[in-house]
Amino acid sequence: MGGDHGDEWLVGRLRALTGGRFPVAGAVVGPGGAVTASVGAGLGADYEIGSVSKGVTGLLYADALERGEVTAGTALGALLPLADVPAGAVTLGALATHRSGLPRVPASARPWRRTFALWRHGTNPYGEDVAGLIDQARSVRLGPPRPRYSNLGFELLGHALAAAAGTSYEELVADRIGRPLGLDRFYLPADPSGLRPGALTGTTRRGRPREPWTGEALGPAGGIRADIGSMARLTAALLDGTAPGTAALDPVAPFSAGTRIGAAWITLRVRDLAVTMHNGGTGGFRSWLGLDRASGTGVVVLAAASVSVDRPGFALLTGDRGGAA
Repeated sequence: MGGDHGDEWLVGRLRALTGGRFPVAGAVVGPGGAVTASVGAGLGADYEIGSVSKGVTGLLYADALERGEVTAGTALGALLPLADVPAGAVTLGALATHRSGLPRVPASARPWRRTFALWRHGTNPYGEDVAGLIDQARSVRLGPPRPRYSNLGFELLGHALAAAAGTSYEELVADRIGRPLGLDRFYLPADPSGLRPGALTGTTRRGRPREPWTGEALGPAGGIRADIGSMARLTAALLDGTAPGTAALDPVAPFSAGTRIGAAWITLRVRDLAVTMHNGGTGGFRSWLGLDRASGTGVVVLAAASVSVDRPGFALLTGDRGGAA
């Protein structure tokens, strides 16, 4: 499973990032094709992609709009059993652009206790099923509809889209993205028993193992696992427009300083480039997917450790071949 695999130049860049301390994989996709590489694990090893899953949910949202299954003004309460509580009035369009007024996580989930358990024992802070998620959403108070990143919001968005399609979120991803694009290892384990052979164990920066972040509710916000080959194929499909819902990439509103947001996807300027991206982080993994849509180039970096890969991702995309770390 260990060792270096794939494109020699990219192996070198990845090894400069990790020093061989943890598995990392990368892909550079362009008009001439894609190169992939892996350090410390085989090319078929799968990683938690964390909040890059939100970008996938954004694609499914834009695709559902195109299919006429939902509108931006469709309320959560029309699709999930929330019509009698404040969260039920939130629209899908507000969720997709992080303007729902929902908190990052619900207070009823006891986030401080879960954060301590993650830090102390490496425990998965997520794991609810959809029924548990709905129970949490019923008790939340809405804040003002300003830009505010919300894991809860994207969990609800994904499961609402699945309800509109008459299926589960797991099957929606497989039916509309995984199978059509030939993503061989791109899946959502509901619990640790659903991990496939080759699933890596994430670690802290210092090498302490972390439980896998699995859970039915988590899926749309951070529950997808994938290998680098599948992520490279997804990136290519985003660039050439063959991925469903690529309108999600188009920015429609301001987000944080200097950035704009589409359906989950963030666009910002780096030097003279407009970069469309999403990153992710779980207890033991980090991820980054970025696109220079003007040149038809994209980059993915996946790491099986809680070490940011944003900087090397940006460096690979902008052509900076200096130090990756």
